[in-house]
Amino acid sequence: MSRQTNNNKARGHTPTGSTGANPTNNDLATLFECPVCFDYALPPIMQCQSGHIVCSFCRPKLTMCPTCRGPLGNIRNLAMEKVASTVMFPCKYSSTGCAQTLLHTEKGDHEETCEFRPYCCPCPGASCKWQGNLEQVMPHLVHQHKSITTLQGEDIVFLATDINLPGAVDWVMMQSCFGHNFMLVLEKQEKYDGLQQFYAIVQLIGTRKQAENFAYRLELNGHRRRLTWEATPRSIHDGVQSAIQNSDCLVFDTNIAQLFADNGNLGINVTISMC
Repeated sequence: MSRQTNNNKARGHTPTGSTGANPTNNDLATLFECPVCFDYALPPIMQCQSGHIVCSFCRPKLTMCPTCRGPLGNIRNLAMEKVASTVMFPCKYSSTGCAQTLLHTEKGDHEETCEFRPYCCPCPGASCKWQGNLEQVMPHLVHQHKSITTLQGEDIVFLATDINLPGAVDWVMMQSCFGHNFMLVLEKQEKYDGLQQFYAIVQLIGTRKQAENFAYRLELNGHRRRLTWEATPRSIHDGVQSAIQNSDCLVFDTNIAQLFADNGNLGINVTISMC
């Protein structure tokens, strides 16, 4: 019995309840902090000649090491990159509520669609750079985009005027029903060989989970003709362009638009319902 006890001591067994000396995942993650932007330096991880790391985004902006002021070469820290493949990093939006921790290979994809990332202005086009939380979206639209008309009710007509205007054009309207606000967007894009394509979509001023509670129908009506699209509204977190790129919206060309237009104006019946 005494030999077994001695053998256990020789193996360095830690008594129950002791924390030991093993670093936690959080301890390891802090080792990857970039001294310039304070974000995580993820592979490829660059270092100075003394071994101080800097992230690959900050490296091109630097002429010397921000830690020791020594020269910065083009040296990768392969050991740290190997360690990084085993560490779970917190989402960059952890300060606003995201509790996810992820491998560095999964971190970027998650953060692009994280529900806790700031909301951008949902108006199409790149002119407005506003960002904020969900509760601030409607006040922003009301005060900064006063030209947008809001109609009340679950069944309205979205009238796009002068659809024959040359070039790329956006038409935007808000619809309020069921205690929520929806943004209706009709976008005309110039394609190859002069072809023009129209894209119509409904977005919820809300989260993806909230959007799943609704359905919308877009309908064009003309003489003995009808064109209908039904889908779940997208959250403004996803944006209009992702829907257009995936054709997850009502898509029609100039010829079809002319079949339903009246003196260059196109009326789209919009119906929103709860699932």
